[in-house]
Amino acid sequence: MTGLFRKRSDCMPLTMARAGEVTSIKRVGGKDEVRRHLENMGFVPGTDVTVVSVNHGNVIVNVKEARVAISKEMANKILI
Repeated sequence: MTGLFRKRSDCMPLTMARAGEVTSIKRVGGKDEVRRHLENMGFVPGTDVTVVSVNHGNVIVNVKEARVAISKEMANKILI
């Protein structure tokens, strides 16, 4: 049964979080300019983030006291 359960140290993309679930950002992937853009919006490791909803492929989250909508592609680069 090894491999069937996710280890605590494993990361998953933000798109896998359920609405209302508070999670912590472990790391942000992507090219340098994409990472800088996400960091400027508040997506930095150690920050709590809550998925509010998923709507037509966009993910709406609360991060650092702000509500932000990002594409599914961008959300996949944020690992929790």
